[in-house]
Amino acid sequence: MNDVRDRSHRLNRVDGIARHGRLRRHRPLGTAVKVLSGVVAVALVSTASVTAIAAKQVTDDFGEGVRIQGQSAAPRPQQQAGPTLSAFEGGFTMLVVGTDNDPEQGTQYGERDATLNDVNILLHVSADHTNATAVSIPRDLVTPIPACAKPDGSGSTPAMAAEPINEAWGEGGLNCVVQTVQGLTGLDVQYSAAVSFNGVIEMSNAIGGVPVCVASPIHDRYTGLDLPAGTTTLQGSQALEFLRTRHGVGDGSDLGRISSQQVFLSSLLRTVKANSTLTSPPTLYKLARAAASNMQLSESLNDPRTLVGMGRALQDLPLDQVNFVQYPGTTGGTGVYEGKVQPTTELADELFTRIKADESFSLGAGSTGIGSESAPATPSPAAGAPAAQTPSAQTPSTQSPAAQTPAAPAPAAPGTPAASGTPSAPATADTLDGLQGQSAAQQTCSKAFGS
Repeated sequence: MNDVRDRSHRLNRVDGIARHGRLRRHRPLGTAVKVLSGVVAVALVSTASVTAIAAKQVTDDFGEGVRIQGQSAAPRPQQQAGPTLSAFEGGFTMLVVGTDNDPEQGTQYGERDATLNDVNILLHVSADHTNATAVSIPRDLVTPIPACAKPDGSGSTPAMAAEPINEAWGEGGLNCVVQTVQGLTGLDVQYSAAVSFNGVIEMSNAIGGVPVCVASPIHDRYTGLDLPAGTTTLQGSQALEFLRTRHGVGDGSDLGRISSQQVFLSSLLRTVKANSTLTSPPTLYKLARAAASNMQLSESLNDPRTLVGMGRALQDLPLDQVNFVQYPGTTGGTGVYEGKVQPTTELADELFTRIKADESFSLGAGSTGIGSESAPATPSPAAGAPAAQTPSAQTPSTQSPAAQTPAAPAPAAPGTPAASGTPSAPATADTLDGLQGQSAAQQTCSKAFGS
């Protein structure tokens, strides 16, 4: 699999400037949802009608959609009479891509000579809307990248046999990432979207922040993140810092960052289902405008009614039937896999076979990954006895621009039951052992680097 090739066909290469992957100081996490993760989760649970709230203004913000090979332009969910939209009919698969080099963000996050798709989250919702799976694909996962049409229409880039998946954006933008992911997973991606750092900030602001638990203080000088132990409500630049942090969590790797990001995503989904996001027209309006102004949407997704229809279909989806998982892979390989992530093909095949069949599943014990852990159960105090003080609980600092509450290591999002310490698998779901991830119902905390 000796596929090392001349990449001189790429644009924007500057001699003497290190590649993004080698920039230690400014190595961003193109992630979680880079935001996109956040973006997708929020968009999919929104239930009010954007059309009824200054629809024309929101639609104008969307602009032109991105042309994707194999995706139909602007399909619409079925509509009811009047401004209220019906739920999206049938299942769907969406790819959310987080990029790290938006020209509008300047050099705030470091100077890079290329744009990479550092976050790739594939979301599949079953046809009967009873279960959903979001698969985070590690940016360094080695996979074939097909020949892709160049965005400027000047031809195609050559196919590559084995490259990190985050090279796909540089070959052909969002379209090339979609084609690569379809080849890797065997799934037909019907919708796709891309978001950059600024989008993460605006989307988190639009929903009013996300409560996130960390098991012990997180300090990351590379992103500027400084969090006390316990629960902090994150939004704006601090939410971005949390999603980007790699050196601050787990073992300092991108795989640890993915599991930490899943702490944020699961809390985000619980939050928007529990608070007024689903019923507040002003909040939905802000969310729609933030998405439209900060995302590249495929032509198939480039309509607010499509996003809202998806949300209405999912508003009653049980949280324990939503799984956030990492694409199966291992490190420590040789050859083209040296320093990268090698796919675990057998387990991946089983995962995507179940996804294609719309089969729900639960995750095995200890699945949370190296960047997170299950939140310990909070014991009920004996009658008449004062509640025990959790040793790791601290009063959050005033650094956060968002509201912060006294933290406990086992926080529950508004409206959710107290954590049990372990995820409860759906009674009808089979366990799929070997995957790393968690259900949206599981209360988890990010693990600080080295803990």
